[in-house]
Amino acid sequence: MDIVVGVLLILGLMPMPFEVIMAAADDGGGVFCDNLKLVSATLPNKTSSSPHHYATAAAGQAPDVVYVLALCRGDLNDTACGESVAYTFARLINESCVANYTAGAYYGDCTGVYSFQNFLDPSDATEDEELFERWNINNITGDAENVLFVAGLIQQLLSETVETAAGAAGRFATGVVDTGRTFPLVYSLAQCTPDMSAGDCLACLRRLTSMINSTTAVRMGAQIHVTRCYFRYEAYVFYDSKPMLHLTGAPAPAIPKRHKSKLWVIPIVVIPVVAFFCFIVYCGWWRRHRKGIMGLQARRTDNLQGEEELVWDLEGKSPEFSVFEFDHVLEATSNFSEENKLGEGGFGAVYKGQFSDGTEIAVKRLASHSGQGFIEFKNEVQLIAKLQHRNLVRLLGCCSHGEEKILVYEFLPNKSLDLFIFDENKRALLDWYKRLEIIEGIAHGLLYLHKHSRLSVIHRDLKPSNILLDSEMNPKISDFGLARIFSSNNTEGNTTRRVVGTYGYMAPEYASVGLFSIKSDVFSFGVLFLEIISGKKNSGSHHSGDFINLLGFAWSLWGEVRWLELIDESLVSKYPPAENEIMRCINIALLCVQENAADRPTMSDVVAMLSSKTMVLAEPKHPGYFNVRVANEEQSVLTEPCSVNDMTISAISAR
Repeated sequence: MDIVVGVLLILGLMPMPFEVIMAAADDGGGVFCDNLKLVSATLPNKTSSSPHHYATAAAGQAPDVVYVLALCRGDLNDTACGESVAYTFARLINESCVANYTAGAYYGDCTGVYSFQNFLDPSDATEDEELFERWNINNITGDAENVLFVAGLIQQLLSETVETAAGAAGRFATGVVDTGRTFPLVYSLAQCTPDMSAGDCLACLRRLTSMINSTTAVRMGAQIHVTRCYFRYEAYVFYDSKPMLHLTGAPAPAIPKRHKSKLWVIPIVVIPVVAFFCFIVYCGWWRRHRKGIMGLQARRTDNLQGEEELVWDLEGKSPEFSVFEFDHVLEATSNFSEENKLGEGGFGAVYKGQFSDGTEIAVKRLASHSGQGFIEFKNEVQLIAKLQHRNLVRLLGCCSHGEEKILVYEFLPNKSLDLFIFDENKRALLDWYKRLEIIEGIAHGLLYLHKHSRLSVIHRDLKPSNILLDSEMNPKISDFGLARIFSSNNTEGNTTRRVVGTYGYMAPEYASVGLFSIKSDVFSFGVLFLEIISGKKNSGSHHSGDFINLLGFAWSLWGEVRWLELIDESLVSKYPPAENEIMRCINIALLCVQENAADRPTMSDVVAMLSSKTMVLAEPKHPGYFNVRVANEEQSVLTEPCSVNDMTISAISAR
């Protein structure tokens, strides 16, 4: 049986009536797992004997109570359902049972979830719950017309399948479509937990199928889950029953029968065609000649028009994304007054603003003289339709007006992380646990970018000034101007342009030869990790023997077992954290900044390490830049093409 372990982050959980199994409590950290074993033993029989092969239960007493959910695929028989549930929870217990965890396993036949929080009320499902996605690595092939035709039929199939599932008593439906062409039959499946209302089920499934957009529609298969609903489609049969829906595409155009020769038609048809062809050739020559005269102005006009078409095309695709009038932005920012200026980056200034309805905004006004600024604008606008996560800054919309390129974000009152951790007074407001929460939030945001967003995204410019803080000091990654998008099976690249970013946060392989991958972001995260817990900049002077930057300083202290000396004095003087906790944090950070990209963990690994206090950590190797001075400014170097293989690992995440 093919196993895929997925990440589940369950929010907004509220209690509901359900069967509770009371387990005898004993001392030690195994009480939670004992409760999980006890309750999971009852699930195979409960699930297989229920009308729609679905069961929930709980066991234990606070603080070790465990909540579970099991759902079999709607066409399984009782025996297969019971066996699948037993297998699912056996794997969950053996591989991921730790107290205060939320974990889920998605199999071809069964979904199993357990949590230390009560998530069993279907009305409490939230729209911001993270997704588990798996995409077929193959794309629909053929000419553009064929690809669009097949992709459209697949979307129609999914739409009808989810509507049928929502209306069915068991909240389950399957389907198949015959495109009428050489493409194979496409099979679909959609399912919700049967305790969901028809409306909630349909809303849940439609949210998932909305992931099939113009970019992802060319995939030959996909499987997307949240806790209570999921859908899947493939170009092969992946379930046991006969499809409930049957769609048929328009047949391929028939070849007309041969008729009696009519040679007299040839000159009537050919002469006008030749004349028209000559006219087209002349027009093409004249257009090239004119472009040669107009030169740069014509090219620039084309670029601007292309960007405006991109912006206006995006409006309406997301209900949370708008194209704003330039006059409204001017009014909101008091004509970009200096009093409203929040800061300035490499590609333009950021201003605070307020619309007439009271909505506070942050406005990035890209510098009109920066050619890279226009590329950044297009990059961020393209990403907005794909990125939605609580640890990413929300882009409300944009504005394109002549030379003006403007991005409008949600306003975050506490501004950026660097204003706190590098300020002598403000960093005292962040205790040890709040700093760890910030680190974990950044890690979850990066994990989403690398693995769980619609396309893999490498940020390439992670640093404290690009981490913004909301009113509750929750971190949100911002500034995607340098980000790169990859397909899910390709998470590396190299640039033949100049490398642009901030030295000190840039991975060695990127700064030296232009190679970037998800491991480049991991390096930046490791530097950021060390800066947050130490309150020191990597670019500052931190002398410890021969080491003159933060990475070298941390590496030296690690080797000499002097971990406490790295921690911010404001943390040590008040409520010093446990020494073993400090050691684990420094260990994880140093694993992230290892010089060799292949040695660094993925963000899946990092999240798992941060979530567990018992996971055995590897011994770090020496970091990059540990014996050189680091300049904290944007610089660029020319690079040569190269490549390196990378590997990603799924992980179960704690809450």
